Amino acid sequence: MRVQPRTDDYRMDRDVVFPARTTIQECTIQIVPRYVETDQAGVVHHSVYPVWFEMGRTELLRANGLAYSQLEKAGVFFVIVELTVKYRRPALYDETLDLTTVCSRITSARVEHTYTLKRPSSGLILCEGASVLACVDAQGKPRRMPEFMYPAE
Repeated sequence: MRVQPRTDDYRMDRDVVFPARTTIQECTIQIVPRYVETDQAGVVHHSVYPVWFEMGRTELLRANGLAYSQLEKAGVFFVIVELTVKYRRPALYDETLDLTTVCSRITSARVEHTYTLKRPSSGLILCEGASVLACVDAQGKPRRMPEFMYPAE
């Protein structure tokens, strides 16, 4: 019988301070597509959107006082197990865009996010997406989500 580690089994580096709980569930960042992210017509390549989604997740963690590097020091890793992207309109080179990332659900071993990329000048939605990340240890084995990742009530 395999026993799941308890939340307090995570290695806690003395130099790393984690919040008691996450308090921010939504974060919006600005993105300006670079030339390298576009085709010859100036349209953002479809492969770039998942990279931007990761940027959104990273900044949402940072808004909660966390960083991936701190989590990894504590033995907490996240791997993508599902990713969906719905392309609605093209994003273009050098235009300012807003990417909103929402932590929509956390379970004992998974965290789910949704993403909305908009053109702020018109409010037009260019792309929507969702991801599911599994919480794993350094060997890639599933582990229980740390308590501090759950939202404050």
